[in-house]
Parts: sequence; C-alpha cells; structure tokens
Amino acid sequence: MDEMPVQLTKETRQPIPAGPGHPRRIDYEYERNGTANIFMFVEPLVGFRQTLVTEHRTRVDWAMALRDLVDGRYADANVIVLIMDNLNTHTLGSLYEAFQPAEARRLAQRLEIHYTPKHGSWLNMAENELSALSRQCLSRRIGTIEQLKSEVAAWEAPRNQDQVRIQWRFTIDQARIKLHKLYPEIQN
Repeated sequence: MDEMPVQLTKETRQPIPAGPGHPRRIDYEYERNGTANIFMFVEPLVGFRQTLVTEHRTRVDWAMALRDLVDGRYADANVIVLIMDNLNTHTLGSLYEAFQPAEARRLAQRLEIHYTPKHGSWLNMAENELSALSRQCLSRRIGTIEQLKSEVAAWEAPRNQDQVRIQWRFTIDQARIKLHKLYPEIQN
C-alpha cells in the first residue's frame, strides 16, 4: 500500500490542438485548483491493484480506504498482509479515530502489517505502481478531482484486466548486502 498527493492544475487558456507539422501547444500559465490524494493497494503476484482518489490524506481517509479493501476484495480472507511505509497516518490507531472501537478492532485483527525500512520505500511495490501511474497517466494538467478519478480508473481497469504482475527480482542475498545496516551484528 502507498499513497501519493496530486496537485490539481487547470488550463487558463484552451490548448491549441496538434496539426500537420505542429505539436499540440499548451500555454505555460495554469491555475492551481487544490490537491487530491491517491491511495494504491497492490497484489503483485496476481496482477491486481485498487486505487482510491480522495480529497485529503488524513488518518480517517486512510482508515476508510483500508476498510474498503478489507470488506471488499478480501472479505473472505482471515489475515491480510499489508506492506507499507511508516507514515504517521499508517497506524492501527487511525482505525480507532475513524470507527467505533468494535469495528476498529475487527479490522485490526484481520491485518498483519509490515513497514518498509526507513529510506527503503523503494521496496514498496505500490510505490512502483504509483510511479507507473504518474508516468503513463498523470504527466499532464488535471484540473478537477472528478477528472483525476476518471483518469485513474481508466488506467487501473486495463491493468487489472490484463493482470499486469510485478516481477520482483531483488533477492534475499541482495537485500542482505543492500540493507546490511538493518541487520544486527552478532559479537562472539
């Protein structure tokens, strides 16, 4: 799981369409139109991703996105293994801020959470998917949250239909070399 803020920017002048021998022309001037957030959940071996566009990136937003995942796709799962960075909103306490204690406990009991190491967010496959989303879909001006939701859904649907999997090639031996400072040294 990962998330990404997006700045919404509107055109101030209508772009000039491309023509023979001329590329599309876009004015350098734009209007800021607020921000939004994209939550991304990825199941890398199956080739599934679930995105959610929200207006904010609060603890409650994270908890709601998590409940949608737990009660949606994984409603029949006993335990859901969730790997994510250790952002201050990514705690089980967020569930208790968003829901009644019984509901928060129900969700928390179904989660097995693992945090990526500090400065090791590149190990989070959802971050890689957000990077692909940014490059393939969001590399232009998007003015409204509705347009952002539409663009993200249009990107997500064919990737899920084609079951685009993530082929992770980082081995345990490579991890031990790269992350040697995280492993304790045993003194004789």
